[in-house]
Amino acid sequence: MGRIFSAAAWFLVAPLAEAGNQINMSPGVTEMGGNIFELHMLIMWICVGIGVLVFGAMFYSIFAHRKSKGHQASQFHESTQVEVAWTVIPFLILIAMAFPATSTLLDVYDNDESELDILITGHQWKWKYEYLDDSGETVVFFSNLATPQEEIYNTQGKGENYLLEVDEPLVIPTHTKVRFLITANDVIHSWWVPEIAVKRDAIPGFINEAWTRVPEEGIYRGQCTELCGAYHGFMPIEVHAVSRDEFDSWIAAKRGIAAAQTELAMQTLSVDELMDEGKRVYDSACLVCHGAGGEGGVGNAIAGSPVVLGDIAAHMALVADGVSGTAMQAFGDQLTAVDMAAVLTYQRNAFGNNTGDVVQPGDVAGTKNG
Repeated sequence: MGRIFSAAAWFLVAPLAEAGNQINMSPGVTEMGGNIFELHMLIMWICVGIGVLVFGAMFYSIFAHRKSKGHQASQFHESTQVEVAWTVIPFLILIAMAFPATSTLLDVYDNDESELDILITGHQWKWKYEYLDDSGETVVFFSNLATPQEEIYNTQGKGENYLLEVDEPLVIPTHTKVRFLITANDVIHSWWVPEIAVKRDAIPGFINEAWTRVPEEGIYRGQCTELCGAYHGFMPIEVHAVSRDEFDSWIAAKRGIAAAQTELAMQTLSVDELMDEGKRVYDSACLVCHGAGGEGGVGNAIAGSPVVLGDIAAHMALVADGVSGTAMQAFGDQLTAVDMAAVLTYQRNAFGNNTGDVVQPGDVAGTKNG
Protein backbone atom coordinates (compact mmCIF):
# COMPACT_ATOMS: atom_id res chain seq x y z
CA MET A 1 0.00 0.00 0.00
CA GLY A 2 2.91 2.36 0.76
CA ARG A 3 4.20 1.83 -2.79
CA ILE A 4 0.78 2.80 -4.15
CA PHE A 5 0.79 6.11 -2.29
CA SER A 6 4.40 6.82 -3.33
CA ALA A 7 3.54 6.22 -6.98
CA ALA A 8 0.43 8.43 -6.72
CA ALA A 9 2.46 11.25 -5.17
CA TRP A 10 5.08 10.96 -7.93
CA PHE A 11 2.47 11.22 -10.69
CA LEU A 12 1.04 14.34 -9.02
CA VAL A 13 4.36 16.10 -8.44
CA ALA A 14 6.24 15.20 -11.64
CA PRO A 15 4.09 17.36 -13.97
CA LEU A 16 4.47 20.29 -11.59
CA ALA A 17 8.24 19.92 -11.62
CA GLU A 18 8.32 19.90 -15.44
CA ALA A 19 6.10 23.00 -15.60
CA GLY A 20 7.96 24.79 -12.81
CA ASN A 21 9.04 27.65 -15.06
CA GLN A 22 5.43 28.35 -15.96
CA ILE A 23 3.57 28.04 -12.66
CA ASN A 24 6.09 28.35 -9.85
CA MET A 25 7.65 31.41 -8.26
CA SER A 26 10.88 32.71 -9.78
CA PRO A 27 13.98 32.95 -7.57
CA GLY A 28 15.05 36.04 -9.53
CA VAL A 29 18.66 37.23 -9.60
CA THR A 30 19.24 38.47 -6.04
CA GLU A 31 20.35 36.53 -2.99
CA MET A 32 17.20 37.65 -1.16
CA GLY A 33 15.05 36.41 -4.04
CA GLY A 34 16.76 33.03 -3.77
CA ASN A 35 16.15 32.90 -0.01
CA ILE A 36 12.47 33.71 -0.48
CA PHE A 37 12.19 31.03 -3.16
CA GLU A 38 13.84 28.43 -0.91
CA LEU A 39 11.46 29.33 1.93
CA HIS A 40 8.52 29.01 -0.44
CA MET A 41 9.65 25.57 -1.60
CA LEU A 42 10.33 24.38 1.97
CA ILE A 43 6.84 25.37 3.14
CA MET A 44 5.28 23.90 0.01
CA TRP A 45 6.93 20.50 0.53
CA ILE A 46 5.93 20.50 4.21
CA CYS A 47 2.35 21.11 3.09
CA VAL A 48 2.67 18.37 0.45
CA GLY A 49 3.93 15.96 3.13
CA ILE A 50 1.05 16.83 5.46
CA GLY A 51 -1.42 16.40 2.62
CA VAL A 52 0.00 13.01 1.63
CA LEU A 53 -0.10 11.73 5.24
CA VAL A 54 -3.59 13.03 6.02
CA PHE A 55 -5.25 12.02 2.76
CA GLY A 56 -3.27 8.78 2.62
CA ALA A 57 -4.52 7.80 6.09
CA MET A 58 -8.05 8.84 5.16
CA PHE A 59 -8.12 6.92 1.85
CA TYR A 60 -6.51 3.87 3.47
CA SER A 61 -9.10 3.90 6.26
CA ILE A 62 -11.94 4.23 3.77
CA PHE A 63 -10.59 1.35 1.68
CA ALA A 64 -9.36 -1.08 4.36
CA HIS A 65 -12.13 -0.56 6.92
CA ARG A 66 -15.17 -0.29 4.70
CA LYS A 67 -18.50 -1.61 5.86
CA SER A 68 -18.63 -4.22 3.08
CA LYS A 69 -15.75 -6.02 4.84
CA GLY A 70 -17.69 -6.15 8.07
CA HIS A 71 -15.85 -3.39 9.95
CA GLN A 72 -17.71 -1.41 12.56
CA ALA A 73 -16.90 2.18 13.42
CA SER A 74 -15.18 2.64 16.77
CA GLN A 75 -17.13 4.62 19.35
CA PHE A 76 -15.07 6.91 21.52
CA HIS A 77 -15.49 10.44 22.84
CA GLU A 78 -13.25 12.95 24.62
CA SER A 79 -10.06 10.98 24.06
CA THR A 80 -7.19 12.73 25.85
CA GLN A 81 -4.63 11.08 23.61
CA VAL A 82 -6.35 12.30 20.41
CA GLU A 83 -6.81 15.81 21.79
CA VAL A 84 -3.11 16.02 22.73
CA ALA A 85 -2.00 14.57 19.37
CA TRP A 86 -3.95 16.98 17.16
CA THR A 87 -2.87 19.95 19.28
CA VAL A 88 0.81 19.21 19.89
CA ILE A 89 1.72 17.90 16.43
CA PRO A 90 0.41 20.97 14.46
CA PHE A 91 2.01 23.23 17.08
CA LEU A 92 5.41 21.61 16.55
CA ILE A 93 5.00 21.82 12.77
CA LEU A 94 4.19 25.55 12.99
CA ILE A 95 7.21 26.17 15.23
CA ALA A 96 9.44 24.34 12.74
CA MET A 97 8.08 26.51 9.92
CA ALA A 98 8.37 29.74 11.93
CA PHE A 99 12.15 29.61 12.35
CA PRO A 100 13.15 29.86 8.65
CA ALA A 101 10.22 32.20 7.91
CA THR A 102 11.19 34.64 10.68
CA SER A 103 14.84 34.61 9.65
CA THR A 104 13.94 35.43 6.04
CA LEU A 105 11.47 38.17 7.04
CA LEU A 106 14.07 39.85 9.25
CA ASP A 107 16.41 39.99 6.25
CA VAL A 108 13.66 41.31 3.97
CA TYR A 109 12.98 44.24 6.34
CA ASP A 110 16.62 45.02 7.12
CA ASN A 111 16.85 48.37 5.33
CA ASP A 112 19.88 49.64 7.28
CA GLU A 113 23.29 50.52 5.84
CA SER A 114 22.05 51.31 2.35
CA GLU A 115 24.55 52.78 -0.11
CA LEU A 116 21.94 54.50 -2.31
CA ASP A 117 18.46 55.84 -1.41
CA ILE A 118 15.74 56.33 -4.04
CA LEU A 119 12.32 57.87 -3.36
CA ILE A 120 9.63 56.31 -5.56
CA THR A 121 6.27 58.08 -5.87
CA GLY A 122 3.31 56.56 -7.68
CA HIS A 123 1.14 58.86 -9.79
CA GLN A 124 -1.82 58.07 -12.02
CA TRP A 125 -0.32 56.53 -14.14
CA LYS A 126 3.45 56.85 -13.95
CA TRP A 127 6.33 56.60 -11.50
CA LYS A 128 8.46 59.44 -10.16
CA TYR A 129 12.05 58.65 -9.12
CA GLU A 130 14.22 60.84 -6.90
CA TYR A 131 17.84 59.90 -6.17
CA LEU A 132 18.50 61.26 -2.69
CA ASP A 133 22.00 62.63 -2.19
CA ASP A 134 23.59 64.42 0.77
CA SER A 135 25.20 66.82 -1.70
CA GLY A 136 21.81 68.31 -2.47
CA GLU A 137 22.12 67.50 -6.20
CA THR A 138 18.96 65.40 -6.33
CA VAL A 139 18.17 63.72 -9.67
CA VAL A 140 14.41 63.67 -10.33
CA PHE A 141 12.47 62.32 -13.31
CA PHE A 142 9.20 60.66 -14.28
CA SER A 143 8.97 57.27 -15.96
CA ASN A 144 6.10 56.84 -18.46
CA LEU A 145 4.83 53.99 -20.59
CA ALA A 146 6.71 53.91 -23.91
CA THR A 147 4.66 51.30 -25.78
CA PRO A 148 3.43 52.91 -29.03
CA GLN A 149 -0.29 53.71 -29.26
CA GLU A 150 -0.40 51.71 -32.52
CA GLU A 151 0.36 48.54 -30.55
CA ILE A 152 -2.17 49.38 -27.84
CA TYR A 153 -4.96 49.95 -30.37
CA ASN A 154 -3.97 46.93 -32.51
CA THR A 155 -3.03 48.83 -35.66
CA GLN A 156 0.35 47.09 -35.60
CA GLY A 157 1.76 43.94 -34.01
CA LYS A 158 2.66 43.78 -30.34
CA GLY A 159 6.33 44.23 -29.45
CA GLU A 160 8.38 41.88 -27.29
CA ASN A 161 7.96 44.10 -24.22
CA TYR A 162 4.38 45.20 -24.83
CA LEU A 163 3.18 47.42 -21.94
CA LEU A 164 6.46 46.75 -20.08
CA GLU A 165 8.69 49.46 -21.63
CA VAL A 166 9.22 53.00 -20.39
CA ASP A 167 10.77 56.23 -21.65
CA GLU A 168 12.97 56.76 -18.55
CA PRO A 169 14.09 53.58 -16.73
CA LEU A 170 15.28 53.47 -13.14
CA VAL A 171 19.06 52.94 -13.15
CA ILE A 172 20.88 51.35 -10.20
CA PRO A 173 24.45 50.07 -9.72
CA THR A 174 25.18 46.37 -9.27
CA HIS A 175 26.64 44.97 -6.03
CA THR A 176 25.16 47.94 -4.14
CA LYS A 177 22.53 47.93 -1.41
CA VAL A 178 19.79 50.19 -2.75
CA ARG A 179 17.00 51.32 -0.41
CA PHE A 180 13.66 52.27 -1.92
CA LEU A 181 11.34 54.71 -0.12
CA ILE A 182 7.94 54.11 -1.69
CA THR A 183 4.87 56.37 -1.48
CA ALA A 184 2.07 57.72 -3.70
CA ASN A 185 0.71 61.07 -4.75
CA ASP A 186 -2.95 60.19 -5.31
CA VAL A 187 -4.25 56.63 -4.81
CA ILE A 188 -2.69 53.36 -3.67
CA HIS A 189 -0.21 51.84 -6.12
CA SER A 190 2.22 48.95 -5.71
CA TRP A 191 5.83 48.84 -6.98
CA TRP A 192 6.72 45.29 -8.00
CA VAL A 193 9.81 43.96 -9.77
CA PRO A 194 9.88 40.19 -9.20
CA GLU A 195 13.41 39.48 -10.47
CA ILE A 196 14.98 41.78 -7.87
CA ALA A 197 12.61 40.56 -5.12
CA VAL A 198 10.90 43.89 -4.37
CA LYS A 199 7.17 44.49 -3.92
CA ARG A 200 5.79 47.28 -1.75
CA ASP A 201 2.52 49.18 -1.67
CA ALA A 202 2.74 52.91 -2.45
CA ILE A 203 0.28 54.63 -0.10
CA PRO A 204 -0.45 58.40 -0.04
CA GLY A 205 0.86 60.03 3.13
CA PHE A 206 2.87 56.96 4.13
CA ILE A 207 6.37 55.73 3.21
CA ASN A 208 7.16 52.04 2.88
CA GLU A 209 10.74 50.78 2.65
CA ALA A 210 12.34 48.00 0.65
CA TRP A 211 15.81 47.16 -0.57
CA THR A 212 17.71 45.13 -3.10
CA ARG A 213 21.27 44.25 -4.08
CA VAL A 214 21.48 43.17 -7.72
CA PRO A 215 24.57 41.09 -8.59
CA GLU A 216 24.07 40.97 -12.35
CA GLU A 217 23.83 43.67 -14.99
CA GLY A 218 20.59 43.54 -16.92
CA ILE A 219 17.10 44.91 -17.49
CA TYR A 220 14.45 43.89 -14.99
CA ARG A 221 10.79 44.67 -15.61
CA GLY A 222 7.77 44.96 -13.34
CA GLN A 223 4.34 46.53 -13.01
CA CYS A 224 2.01 48.31 -10.64
CA THR A 225 0.12 45.50 -8.88
CA GLU A 226 -2.56 47.54 -7.09
CA LEU A 227 -5.69 48.43 -9.09
CA CYS A 228 -5.25 52.20 -9.27
CA GLY A 229 -7.63 53.39 -11.97
CA ALA A 230 -8.48 53.20 -15.65
CA TYR A 231 -4.85 53.02 -16.85
CA HIS A 232 -3.54 50.73 -14.11
CA GLY A 233 -2.27 48.34 -16.80
CA PHE A 234 -0.23 51.13 -18.43
CA MET A 235 2.07 51.73 -15.45
CA PRO A 236 5.14 49.54 -16.02
CA ILE A 237 8.48 49.56 -14.22
CA GLU A 238 11.85 49.13 -15.91
CA VAL A 239 15.04 48.79 -13.85
CA HIS A 240 18.47 48.85 -15.47
CA ALA A 241 21.26 47.38 -13.30
CA VAL A 242 24.63 48.62 -14.54
CA SER A 243 28.23 48.66 -13.37
CA ARG A 244 29.26 51.26 -10.80
CA ASP A 245 31.32 53.19 -13.35
CA GLU A 246 28.43 53.26 -15.82
CA PHE A 247 26.04 54.37 -13.06
CA ASP A 248 28.36 57.21 -12.01
CA SER A 249 28.54 58.39 -15.61
CA TRP A 250 24.75 58.19 -15.96
CA ILE A 251 24.04 60.14 -12.75
CA ALA A 252 26.57 62.81 -13.79
CA ALA A 253 24.86 63.11 -17.17
CA LYS A 254 21.41 63.46 -15.54
CA ARG A 255 22.75 66.23 -13.29
CA GLY A 256 24.18 67.93 -16.37
CA ILE A 257 20.79 67.76 -18.09
CA ALA A 258 19.12 69.28 -15.02
CA ALA A 259 21.65 72.11 -14.98
CA ALA A 260 21.10 72.69 -18.70
CA GLN A 261 17.33 72.78 -18.15
CA THR A 262 17.79 75.41 -15.45
CA GLU A 263 19.92 77.52 -17.77
CA LEU A 264 17.49 76.99 -20.66
CA ALA A 265 14.57 78.16 -18.51
CA MET A 266 16.16 81.61 -18.32
CA GLN A 267 16.40 81.94 -22.12
CA THR A 268 13.91 82.89 -24.80
CA LEU A 269 13.29 79.88 -27.03
CA SER A 270 12.29 79.91 -30.67
CA VAL A 271 8.86 78.72 -31.78
CA ASP A 272 10.42 75.71 -33.54
CA GLU A 273 12.31 74.71 -30.36
CA LEU A 274 9.15 75.01 -28.28
CA MET A 275 7.05 73.05 -30.79
CA ASP A 276 9.59 70.21 -31.08
CA GLU A 277 9.93 69.90 -27.30
CA GLY A 278 6.19 70.36 -26.87
CA LYS A 279 5.41 67.43 -29.16
CA ARG A 280 7.78 65.21 -27.17
CA VAL A 281 6.12 66.21 -23.88
CA TYR A 282 2.62 65.83 -25.36
CA ASP A 283 3.37 62.33 -26.69
CA SER A 284 4.74 61.32 -23.28
CA ALA A 285 2.25 62.96 -20.90
CA CYS A 286 -0.91 63.90 -22.79
CA LEU A 287 -1.41 61.58 -25.76
CA VAL A 288 -2.95 58.66 -23.86
CA CYS A 289 -5.90 60.73 -22.65
CA HIS A 290 -6.22 63.41 -25.35
CA GLY A 291 -5.39 61.38 -28.47
CA ALA A 292 -2.58 61.39 -31.02
CA GLY A 293 -4.44 63.97 -33.10
CA GLY A 294 -5.86 65.92 -30.17
CA GLU A 295 -9.24 64.29 -30.81
CA GLY A 296 -9.82 63.37 -27.17
CA GLY A 297 -10.74 60.07 -25.55
CA VAL A 298 -10.52 59.61 -21.80
CA GLY A 299 -9.82 63.36 -21.69
CA ASN A 300 -11.38 66.22 -23.61
CA ALA A 301 -10.32 67.05 -27.15
CA ILE A 302 -7.39 69.47 -27.54
CA ALA A 303 -8.35 70.31 -31.12
CA GLY A 304 -10.76 73.23 -30.96
CA SER A 305 -10.84 73.18 -27.16
CA PRO A 306 -12.26 76.41 -25.68
CA VAL A 307 -9.66 76.14 -22.90
CA VAL A 308 -6.76 75.91 -25.35
CA LEU A 309 -8.16 78.62 -27.61
CA GLY A 310 -9.05 80.86 -24.66
CA ASP A 311 -7.13 82.73 -22.00
CA ILE A 312 -3.50 81.61 -21.70
CA ALA A 313 -3.41 82.08 -17.91
CA ALA A 314 -6.45 79.81 -17.48
CA HIS A 315 -4.86 77.21 -19.73
CA MET A 316 -1.63 77.33 -17.69
CA ALA A 317 -3.52 76.98 -14.42
CA LEU A 318 -5.47 73.96 -15.71
CA VAL A 319 -2.32 72.12 -16.78
CA ALA A 320 -0.47 73.04 -13.57
CA ASP A 321 -3.27 72.29 -11.08
CA GLY A 322 -5.29 69.62 -12.89
CA VAL A 323 -8.99 68.98 -12.33
CA SER A 324 -9.96 67.34 -9.05
CA GLY A 325 -12.00 64.16 -9.39
CA THR A 326 -11.00 63.55 -13.01
CA ALA A 327 -8.14 61.88 -14.87
CA MET A 328 -6.63 65.32 -15.53
CA GLN A 329 -3.57 65.35 -13.30
CA ALA A 330 -1.73 68.33 -11.85
CA PHE A 331 1.45 68.67 -13.94
CA GLY A 332 2.87 71.62 -12.00
CA ASP A 333 5.31 69.40 -10.10
CA GLN A 334 5.82 66.91 -12.94
CA LEU A 335 7.10 69.14 -15.74
CA THR A 336 10.02 71.54 -15.83
CA ALA A 337 9.40 75.16 -16.76
CA VAL A 338 10.75 74.43 -20.25
CA ASP A 339 8.51 71.39 -20.70
CA MET A 340 5.45 73.23 -19.41
CA ALA A 341 6.02 76.20 -21.73
CA ALA A 342 6.68 73.87 -24.66
CA VAL A 343 3.57 71.74 -24.25
CA LEU A 344 1.36 74.80 -23.79
CA THR A 345 2.79 76.33 -26.96
CA TYR A 346 2.34 73.03 -28.80
CA GLN A 347 -1.27 72.57 -27.72
CA ARG A 348 -2.17 76.13 -28.73
CA ASN A 349 -0.63 75.76 -32.19
CA ALA A 350 -1.09 72.08 -33.12
CA PHE A 351 -4.17 70.11 -34.23
CA GLY A 352 -5.48 73.06 -36.24
CA ASN A 353 -5.66 75.41 -33.26
CA ASN A 354 -3.09 77.83 -34.76
CA THR A 355 -3.52 80.58 -32.18
CA GLY A 356 -0.03 81.94 -32.77
CA ASP A 357 0.51 82.12 -29.00
CA VAL A 358 4.03 81.45 -27.71
CA VAL A 359 4.66 80.60 -24.05
CA GLN A 360 8.18 81.00 -22.69
CA PRO A 361 9.62 79.20 -19.62
CA GLY A 362 9.65 82.43 -17.64
CA ASP A 363 5.90 82.83 -18.24
CA VAL A 364 5.00 79.61 -16.41
CA ALA A 365 7.41 79.79 -13.46
CA GLY A 366 4.69 81.12 -11.17
CA THR A 367 2.18 78.40 -12.07
CA LYS A 368 4.35 75.42 -11.08
CA ASN A 369 3.69 73.68 -7.77
CA GLY A 370 7.33 72.71 -7.21
